[in-house]
This record gives sequence, C-alpha cells and structure tokens, in this order.
Amino acid sequence: MQFMMKTMTRFLPIIGLLLIQTMAFSQSEGLTSSPYSLYGLGIINQTSIGKSNGMGYTGIGLRSDTDINNLNPSNYALIPQNSFFYDIGVVGEFNNYSNKGDSESKNTLNFSNLAFAFRVANRLGAGISLVPYSDVGYSILGLVTNIEGSNETFESNVSGLGGLNDLSVNLGYGLSDSFRLGVKASLLFGNIKESEAFVISNSYFELNETTNYSGLRMGFGMQLDITDNVTFGSTVQLPVTLKGNLTRSVYKTLDNMEVVVEDEEEDDVSDFKLPLKLGFGFSTKIKNQLTVSADYKRNFWDATNQSENIGTYRDQDIYAMGLEYLKDPKGFKYWNRMRFRAGFNYDNGYLALNDNKIDGYTVTAGIGFPVGFATNSVINLSYAYGSKGQIQNILVKENYHTLTLNFSLEDLWFRKRVID
Repeated sequence: MQFMMKTMTRFLPIIGLLLIQTMAFSQSEGLTSSPYSLYGLGIINQTSIGKSNGMGYTGIGLRSDTDINNLNPSNYALIPQNSFFYDIGVVGEFNNYSNKGDSESKNTLNFSNLAFAFRVANRLGAGISLVPYSDVGYSILGLVTNIEGSNETFESNVSGLGGLNDLSVNLGYGLSDSFRLGVKASLLFGNIKESEAFVISNSYFELNETTNYSGLRMGFGMQLDITDNVTFGSTVQLPVTLKGNLTRSVYKTLDNMEVVVEDEEEDDVSDFKLPLKLGFGFSTKIKNQLTVSADYKRNFWDATNQSENIGTYRDQDIYAMGLEYLKDPKGFKYWNRMRFRAGFNYDNGYLALNDNKIDGYTVTAGIGFPVGFATNSVINLSYAYGSKGQIQNILVKENYHTLTLNFSLEDLWFRKRVID
C-alpha cells in the first residue's frame, strides 16, 4: 500500500500536466500557418519527441534506453528499472509563402508535446504521450466568388484554425534480450474551426463552422537487435474512420440590423478515413560514438477513396535518415557528453492538386545538452529547414524554419542512497 501511495504521488503532477496540455492543444490557435492546412485534417505533424527532431524524424529502428522513443512502441521495453522519463517540448515556426505574384511571412509558437515513460515489470515498459496529429491555420483574404444567376462577384475572407491531437498509450515487452514487441492505442480527437465573412452593399454575412473528429487507432511495433550494434525495427498503424459532426452558425446584418439565420445548428459531416501505415527502420553504431538511423514509411491513402474539391489523396512515401555523434556519455568534460545531430527527410506527399503532388523535404540539425552526471537528462535543441510545394498555377511555394526545444528528463525512483 505504501508503495502504491508513493507511486501515485509521483504520478499526480504528471497527470496534471497532461490534462493542462490536453486543454492547451484543444484550445490552440494552431501550430501552423500553412495554406496547405486548408485541405483535409490539415498538415500532418512530423515532429516527434526528444532527439528524433534533430535526426530527420527517424526512430523506428533506433534502440535507446536513455530516453523516450515515441516512434516505435516496442522500444518502451528498454526503459531501465527505477527510471522515469519525462519529455516536454515547445516549437516555433517561421514560414514564408510565395506564388507567381506575391509573397508573405508568418510565424507561430506553441507547445509541441508532453510524454512520460516508466518500467512496469521485468522487460515491460509503458508510456503516455500527447502530440499534435494535424494542424490547421490558414487565412485567405479577398477570395472572389460569382453571384449565382448574375455576372456580379463579391470578395470574402476565409480562415481556419485547430487540428487533431494524438493521445497515446504505449506498451513494450521484451521476449528476449534482443527481440521486443510493442502495442500502441491512440485516441485521436480535436476540432477544426472555419469562418467566412463578406460584405455586399449594406449587408454583412458571416458563416462559422466547427467540425469535431474523434476515433481510436491501434498500432504495433517490433525491434530486433541483429548484433550488438545493429537494430532493425518495423511498425504498423491500422486504418481507422474518424467520426465527425459539425456545428454551424450563420449571421447576417441588413442596414445595421443583425439577423440570426442559424444559431448553433448541428449537422452531420462525412467521416474521415486514415490509411494503413507501414514503417521500417534500422540503426547502427559505429565505434560506439556515431549512430546512424534510417526510416521508410508507406501510407496507403489510395485505399481510402477520398478526395477534395480540387484534389485527391494518393499513396505517400517518406524517406528519412539521421546521425548522432556522442564522444563519451560518461566523460568528465562537458563537451564530450554533448550530442550532435543531423538528418534529412523527404516526403513525396499524400495530396495531389490538379495532378501535382505536394511533396517536400526537411533538413534537420540538433544539439543535446546533458544535465548533470547522475541521470540521462538532456535538453534537446533542434532546428529544421524545409520546403514544400511549388510556384505553379494555384500552388504555393512554402519555405519554413522550425526551432524545437525539448526537456528530456529522467527521474530516479526508489534507489537507495549510499552514504559513506
């Protein structure tokens, strides 16, 4: 009983942070300002937890027992006894958009993740994480529309905010010292708020719509240590249909008199299908100082049979590679214990507009600053430069800079102090 009380006492602050973070994500003003977040559920998030952000977002085959690897649930089996890992992140993004006639810059700042992990029993580890699954944050000014039945047009302003969150429970179990299996249960939830407003003569019209989505997704993972320095991993996330419902409010003003056309009317909205996702990765250590990690992911969007007004969903391939150099994790000199990282990520896109897929690439770099000698606590600072889309027809070229700060901390539980 005393052990359980101590454990619950440790968990209460983390559960509180998780609830606060959940509310923060739910009420977020958006983690992106990309015009491509107009489509579907928005921009699918690629940033991860801890050191992965500096290593090209790789980690499926990355074996690690010093931090949280959120990209493969089987890795939770390696959490050391009496260790409790936290990871709290914040992300800032600076975006520049350009088309044939204009360019624009925007920036955003918000929390990026909250996660913790711990050992449950021998060879069994568990963890909970909360990360954004998709982000919506767009604004279109001066959209010209024809008035039906006439040659006249009007201009409107359209904006969207929100996105979906991914609240996951992970379990990893080691069948042997070299083979691990994992399971992941993800609750996807959130809403997308869209508004449109325009003025015709002395009349003002405003339409507000909020679409809520939710669904439970299952995933599995494995890792196999081929040798002491080479690890292979794979993951699968099952397809899921997210249930949606829409709330609509319409207001109109005629000669400065407000008229409520519809007030918080609920309506059905088409469910959104997420595809089967497969991932494969490996990592290797060279001379115990350089770690090389590579991932390949395939997302089967074709099978969902979904389309947008001006686009269709296509199968997606993601290629990623990352490096980490650590001279000596137990070195006396601070410089020798620092982690230096780099990576590259290419995504051929999952949405085709006018038969042009929206592909993009990201180059990453990162530094891990160790905190003390006694724990595996590290402050991870990661930078990414990426480009997406192209200047062609209605398409927009997007260049972005992302800065991510993760406090990847370890707390030591129930270890006896030795006093000489």
